[in-house]
Amino acid sequence: QVQLVESGGGSVQAGDSLRISCTASGGAFSSLAVAWFRQTPGKAREFVATISWNSGYIYYSTTVNGRFTIARDNAKNTAWLQMNSLKPEDTAVYYCAVGGSANTNSVSYSYWGRGTQVTVSS
Repeated sequence: QVQLVESGGGSVQAGDSLRISCTASGGAFSSLAVAWFRQTPGKAREFVATISWNSGYIYYSTTVNGRFTIARDNAKNTAWLQMNSLKPEDTAVYYCAVGGSANTNSVSYSYWGRGTQVTVSS
C-alpha cells in the first residue's frame, strides 16, 4: 500500500508560480504512474497532468498545458507539479494519485493523497 502526502500549496497572486510536491511511502512508487487532479467545491475532480513510471510519457490537460510541468524523482519517492502563470481559475484542492498506467481517468489510480489547497487571487 502506498501513502501519499501533498505539500507546498498556498495563496498566491495571479501570474505567480507555485510548486507542489507529492511524497510517497510504503510501496513501489518507482514502478507507478503519478497524476495530479484538482477539485473545487461542487465540481467533479478534474485531471491536470500525468507522468509514467520512467518519465517517458507525460500528458497535460489543455487548460494547464504550457503553464504547468510535472516531474518526478524516483530515488526520492517524490513527484512535483510546477505551476507558472497561475490564474484565479486554477484555485482548487490539488490531489496526487498513483496507479498502474498514466492516463486521465481518475478510476485508474489506486492511491490518493489528501490534497493541498492552492488559492490564486486576482
